[in-house]
Amino acid sequence: MSVHHSPQPLNHKLITPGTLVLLILTGIGLCFAAWRFMFGIGAITNLDQQHPWGIWIAIDVATGVALAAGGFMTAALAHVFHREHYHAVVRPALLTAMLGYTFVGLGLLVDLGRYYNIWHPMLPSMWSGHSVLFEVGMCVMCYITVLYIEFLPIFCERFLGEERWPRLRALCRRLHGALNRIMFLFIIAGVVLSCLHQSSLGNLMVLAPSKMHDLWDTPILALLFLLSAFAVGYPMVIFESMCAARAFKLQPEMHILAPLSRFVPILLGIYLCFKIGDLAVRDKLGLLAEGSPQATMWVIEVVLGVVVPMALLLMPRVRNTPSGLFIAAVLVVGGVALNRINVFLVAYQPLYPQKTYFPSIGEVAVTAGLISLLIFCYRVIVNYFPVISHAPEAKTS
Repeated sequence: MSVHHSPQPLNHKLITPGTLVLLILTGIGLCFAAWRFMFGIGAITNLDQQHPWGIWIAIDVATGVALAAGGFMTAALAHVFHREHYHAVVRPALLTAMLGYTFVGLGLLVDLGRYYNIWHPMLPSMWSGHSVLFEVGMCVMCYITVLYIEFLPIFCERFLGEERWPRLRALCRRLHGALNRIMFLFIIAGVVLSCLHQSSLGNLMVLAPSKMHDLWDTPILALLFLLSAFAVGYPMVIFESMCAARAFKLQPEMHILAPLSRFVPILLGIYLCFKIGDLAVRDKLGLLAEGSPQATMWVIEVVLGVVVPMALLLMPRVRNTPSGLFIAAVLVVGGVALNRINVFLVAYQPLYPQKTYFPSIGEVAVTAGLISLLIFCYRVIVNYFPVISHAPEAKTS
């Protein structure tokens, strides 16, 4: 029988060889980003009029939003459906989502040509009810705000027992009590907002049917994006939890992660049915045998990212083994990431292409820098705030 432990700061050594690598990659990415802001987006990218978006949209934004789905999925499971057993993974998932959406905003800032106008959607005079991108932007801004509000009780708990700053302690005590009384409103708002913009990201590409390969050119792309976000939510929580356990030398929470993984084959199965059914209804199944790069990427995405992990997670031996569970989670996470890359890069072709888009060194460096900085921020926060539940004796200096 498992023993419940309250979330506590890990208090591990912050600077290690691994974090030094993260900081170096972050520094390189920041240098390229600074160059981009000084000399324009064309100075470090291979983007042009025919290819207006690249990996900054496909990976930094679309993939980042999808992989942050664990936040609202675990919040819904624990707080809306009252599955108390899963409370221990809610805080790490919330932190991952909060950082994920924050860095999605940073990635979008780098990608926008006129980045200094990113605040315009906050002005009612700039609103457009006919714009899918406006709806995405408003939902993301609102959801980021909700995520930071949901994190406030964790921030307050850090200082509730702090004797050195009595005024801060008193403020945190009052704020913590007030937030606990109304937190259910923000949890519900977070779930609703997530469903809205997860689906709307797919609608961005529905608007360009003449430039999309038929394997992905479907009117239900928004639904497929939403279902894939549902499917990747719990695998991302499993992936994050097991990586954190290894990094901080903690025991994997298999008593929580194994039961959580039982939901994944159901969600993957629903997604797969719609994915195959869409091709069948549109009479496009024959395209899978055309041997094109797009057909190959579609097969890899579905087989390795959906079918194989679904089959693995139907086996109790895999679900209850840390290595097996981790491999299955990685396949799902990689499959959804590949799906977003396929939709925004592989499937997209301009009408009269003059060249093929391939990311520049600067684009790759900025993306790697953002991911590295996100991981470093995660380590800093779990070190000093009560996010991860663990036994006190499991800590290392």
